[in-house]
Amino acid sequence: MEETRYEQRKRRTRQLLIETALRLFAEQGYEQTTVAQIAAAADVATKTFFNHFPSKEDVVFADTRQRNTIPLQVIAERQPEDTVADLLTRSYQAMRADYQARGGEQHPTLMRAYTRLVLSVPNLQAKALHQVYDLQREVASALHEAFPDQLDPIKAAAVVGCLVGATQAAALTSLELGQSEDEFWAAMRCGLDTGLSGLRT
Repeated sequence: MEETRYEQRKRRTRQLLIETALRLFAEQGYEQTTVAQIAAAADVATKTFFNHFPSKEDVVFADTRQRNTIPLQVIAERQPEDTVADLLTRSYQAMRADYQARGGEQHPTLMRAYTRLVLSVPNLQAKALHQVYDLQREVASALHEAFPDQLDPIKAAAVVGCLVGATQAAALTSLELGQSEDEFWAAMRCGLDTGLSGLRT
């Protein structure tokens, strides 16, 4: 369905607030940046910020929940011939496609700013870890339901934990090395393939 002009304007304002907040956080620090400063830099009223986000913490994780539903949707739409490895590989591909569709590859500096924030600000780090943990549980549960004869709850949790750990470690190392966007995604794919090799055997 086509967006109305109001929906388009609302989406653009939301994205502008996200980009402005991440830029200011990178320039002057997360704790030092206020909601009023973010709104002023984006040329909107402070009230407009709160129409989109409850707090400045929420702007950091603006699209996380929506992104995290992607692997669950992939699993829900599985075909009879799909294997566990097929679904996990397709989840990676779908998440990358979503990132590209949102224009993420046009703003590599923002992605790096986001990563530095999450790794350096304690309460953001705690929230990120909590979200990853919740996602792992949801994906493991979905895989167990999809493949009850192959994956009991313990094995499903182990598979997902292995893959998440491998992809995160590879991705963070890529960022620390200052690699390009393509190299970053290749690193994530390397982590995925490394984890899947154990599953396949």
